[in-house]
Amino acid sequence: MASPGDSSGAGAGSGSEPPPSGDLRSVLITSVLNLEQLEVDLFRCAWTPEQRDRIVGQALVAAAHAVSRDEQVHSLHCYFVRTGNPKVPVLYEVERTRTGKSFSVRSVKAIQHGQPIFTCQASFQLSQGSPVQHQFTMPTVPPPEELLTQDELIQNCRNPNVAEGYRKRLTKIQAQDVPIDIKPVNPPDIFSSEPQEAKQLFWVRARGYIGETDMKVHCCVAAYISDYAFLGTALLPHRQYRIKFMVSLDHSMWFHAPFRADHWMLYECESPWAGGCRGLVQGRLWRRDGVLAVTCAQEGVIRVEQTPNQSKL
Repeated sequence: MASPGDSSGAGAGSGSEPPPSGDLRSVLITSVLNLEQLEVDLFRCAWTPEQRDRIVGQALVAAAHAVSRDEQVHSLHCYFVRTGNPKVPVLYEVERTRTGKSFSVRSVKAIQHGQPIFTCQASFQLSQGSPVQHQFTMPTVPPPEELLTQDELIQNCRNPNVAEGYRKRLTKIQAQDVPIDIKPVNPPDIFSSEPQEAKQLFWVRARGYIGETDMKVHCCVAAYISDYAFLGTALLPHRQYRIKFMVSLDHSMWFHAPFRADHWMLYECESPWAGGCRGLVQGRLWRRDGVLAVTCAQEGVIRVEQTPNQSKL
């Protein structure tokens, strides 16, 4: 695997969860984010229909190869410019846009058939201290140990009293074989067909063991995780409509503090606005100790049937 650096530091302040007993190295590292280096600043990776969201993490892997191991990513801004073909490998071409004393910028193009399908700019920074510090307060929610995983929720949905639509949604998620452990904080609300507040909370972590490694690796995994169920938050107030088409237009992330992507983190997602066939979502990834580790934002195209769906679960 082409790995972006090998320096340590990802575990600082991020908790002390032990490695999963008998677990193999996370599939996100060995497969999903595994790039083949073809040349300096040129990489290739396969792409499957179920893993469209991997492209953000893969682009960050490519960009991380083009900076020193002392520089850590602090932000990235991405645009999905064309529909990709899941049967065709993706080429990642890195441009070393700027290398400064404190900040470096790397631009990445994901290419198929000679055309960019995705562009990304990532900014990296050497570690610097500052007395100017503040953050929001982490929401108070039950710890992940008190909640059911999505696999366990599927098992519970065998109860004939549980809505058929709820079971179908969960079964569809399971079929995607997403390499993330997910524990919804309020699963009945999240999967209800009734209009809801445009906000949802998950405990998330990479499935498998990543361990103490370069912080860039954990950031690449978080980039993959951040796109899961993100844009769907904008649909929660509009469950009466049948979705025709939904796709991301852009995706931005800001990295604030060290974290472990294979440790439980609270993903707080909310949508402040939707209109004009677009929806905006914002997200925050919290460490268990209350430290805000990552902030995300995404806008996407949302097209629905004009007539509300009158069917009931």
